[in-house]
Amino acid sequence: MRPVWQALAWTGGVVGAAVTGAVVGVAAHSTRAQRRSDGALLEEKPGGLLPDRQSTVAADDGVPLAVQEVGPLDGGAAELTVVLVHGYAMDSRCWHFQRRDLPELTGPRVRLVLYDQRSHGRSGQSSRSGSTIDQLGRDLDAVLRATAASGPVVLVGHSMGGMTIMALAEQRPELFRGRVRGVALIGTSAGAVGAAGLSRPWLSRYNPITRGLSMVVGVQPALVERIRRTGDPLARTLIRRLGFADRDVSPAVVDLVAEMIGATSVEVVTDFLETIGTHDRRAALAALAECEVLVLAGDSDRITPFSHAEVIAGELPTAELVQVESAGHPVMLERHEVVTEQLVALIRRAYAGEER
Repeated sequence: MRPVWQALAWTGGVVGAAVTGAVVGVAAHSTRAQRRSDGALLEEKPGGLLPDRQSTVAADDGVPLAVQEVGPLDGGAAELTVVLVHGYAMDSRCWHFQRRDLPELTGPRVRLVLYDQRSHGRSGQSSRSGSTIDQLGRDLDAVLRATAASGPVVLVGHSMGGMTIMALAEQRPELFRGRVRGVALIGTSAGAVGAAGLSRPWLSRYNPITRGLSMVVGVQPALVERIRRTGDPLARTLIRRLGFADRDVSPAVVDLVAEMIGATSVEVVTDFLETIGTHDRRAALAALAECEVLVLAGDSDRITPFSHAEVIAGELPTAELVQVESAGHPVMLERHEVVTEQLVALIRRAYAGEER
């Protein structure tokens, strides 16, 4: 007979898989009756939803990264490149509104570069050993070398995307003393998730639910996949409640987040849990001292609470710290007008500094 503690651990793992698997691993397939038209979300503009160029960039370990580029809407020459880096269990579609609206900007005209992180979206699958934030930093470096080899750059990262930028700053601090003129860190953390007085993110390695999911996937991946396939209504409810603050958020936005999350396999979800849990790059933030920096998060972010944004801003006294009211973790979708307005201000500050 198995020891009692093993039985309890197994039970806890199954519960963890049921809850966390639903949140970070189930696609919510809504019927047309459940949707209402969201003109702002579904509207397509030339240069907005359709990329001007698509390519594949090989990471240093050979994993193919799917890249899209969008030029200025008016056809003029771009004066600055903005690279948008998405977070964990999402893909480049999370920047829907920003890729639609930023190409309209003039003074400066911007060129957007968006890519899917390894094992996410249309990019290639990584090994577990390659599923680290260190490697994501090197991937971003490869994308920059391939798509923005010259000219001023602004890097924008959400959640794990912000951690990716911090990893690049740790690896190549010289980039942030010249080429990279601005950085936006959105809904992210510099680490120290276990520090006293600092809220622990949902995906912390100290969270018994996420630990339970990782344990069960290691021995029973088929069980978690069955939960994913059968838990759609629960999943959509949990995604809405955990991810968003606004009860009136468009179902189309919730569906988009659910589709991105649901496209991420449970193996990928668990492959990245350890690196997120051990991420600690407060020291790397010093490399951003010469950049224009925006630190932004929702006031109701349950994944990486606003206290993590405050820690980052505390390390960068000249950074702009913005708390977005009535916003959860996917703040760039839930409060896209505010986020885009703040990004435009950051881009203009960065470009003004480049001109000097």
